[in-house]
Amino acid sequence: MDTMRIDLHAHSTASDGTDTPAGLVAAAANAGLDVVAITDHDTTAGWAPASEAVSPGLTLVPGAELSTVSIDPGTGRQISVHLLAYLFDPTSEPVVTEQTRLRLERRTRLRRMAERMAADGLPIDIDEIFGLLPEDSPPGRPHLAQALVRAGLVKSVDEAFADYLSPRRGYYVARRDTPVEEAIDMIAAAGGVTVIAHPFAFSRGATISEDTLAGLAARGLTGVEADHPNHDAPTRARTRELAGELGLLVTGSSDYHGTNKTIALGACTTDPGQFEELVARATGYQVVKG
Repeated sequence: MDTMRIDLHAHSTASDGTDTPAGLVAAAANAGLDVVAITDHDTTAGWAPASEAVSPGLTLVPGAELSTVSIDPGTGRQISVHLLAYLFDPTSEPVVTEQTRLRLERRTRLRRMAERMAADGLPIDIDEIFGLLPEDSPPGRPHLAQALVRAGLVKSVDEAFADYLSPRRGYYVARRDTPVEEAIDMIAAAGGVTVIAHPFAFSRGATISEDTLAGLAARGLTGVEADHPNHDAPTRARTRELAGELGLLVTGSSDYHGTNKTIALGACTTDPGQFEELVARATGYQVVKG
C-alpha cells in the first residue's frame, strides 16, 4: 500500500490563493493527495464550499493561518509568526471577533500601501483590487502583487514582493497582529490545535528563536511545520530535533497558493502518524471525509 500523502497548508481565493475552495479540493485530488488542509489567512469562509466539494477518497482538514506576532526577548523586536490553526470551532466568539479585526486590519493596511504607490505615480487602484475579491475576503500583499503584474510593472508575484512589497521597501506598512500566545490560548479554548508554519524560514525575514519556541510549547502549542519549501535540509533536521525535545508534533506542507507561487500541492507532506495524533487532539471540529 502506498504511503498516504498529506498536505496541511494550502490557500484558496477565500484569502490569497488563486483556486476557489472547491477548486483547491479538486486540485488536491488531482495531485494524488489523501488529505489536504484549507488554511486561508484569518478566515474560515472557504470551509463550507470546500467541504461540499470533497470527493471520495479525500479528507479535508478545515483550518486557518492566523496572523500573529512574537516579541523577541533579547531585542524587543516584533517577529511575525504564522500560526496554523486546525479543527477549531469557527463559531467561537473570541475567534470570530479576532478574525474580523484582522481582516479589517488587512484591508486598511493594503489601502495605505496602495495609496503610497499611487502617490508615486504607480497605476494602482485599490478599489479596483478590492472589487475583484470575494466579499469579506482578507486581502493581502499577493493581491497587490497581482495588480503590479497586471500593470506590467513586474513579471511575477515574486518579483513584485522583491521590488515593491518587502519590509525593506518604502511602500510597506506593518499590521497589528495577535500576540501568538493569545492566539494559541484562543484556539485551544475553541477545541483546536496549533502548528507554527515555517518557524525558521530565514529567507522570509526575521524568525523566532529556539528559546521562544520552547516557551510556546510550554504554553500549549501543538506542533511545528518542519518540512516546508522555505526550509533547507539542515533547518528541517534541526526543527525535528527541537520538536522531539519539546514534545511537539511535526508536520510538512506545501504552503500552496495556486499560481501565486510556483510550489505545487504535495511538495512537502506530513507523516500519517503525526497527522492522526494532530486530529486526535482536536475537539472543536471534525475532518471532512469524501
